[in-house]
Amino acid sequence: MKLINVTDNHPRLVLNQLENTDAQLVEVYSAGSTNIIYTEAPFHNEIVIINKKRAINKQELETFKKFFKRKMKKFTYNKNDIIIEKSGGLIEISIPHKQDI
Repeated sequence: MKLINVTDNHPRLVLNQLENTDAQLVEVYSAGSTNIIYTEAPFHNEIVIINKKRAINKQELETFKKFFKRKMKKFTYNKNDIIIEKSGGLIEISIPHKQDI
């Protein structure tokens, strides 16, 4: 499964997130019919995984988590503090952290 950065295709979404939340970075990725919105903020990161056609399976979720874990090397976080909310074709992962930079 290949994740493609499609942030440039979603300027309104990115601008809305940056203007109306504490987000400092917003990226949008696509993996076929699944879209992922990755957001970095001062004290938390968010990963929202959306598939309007079907539920996201465990293997896909693990693949996405590994991909974004690599992007979070500059943050210290506790695995026990991560909140994962699932609802059919929508998964929201909230990761509280400390910025190490």
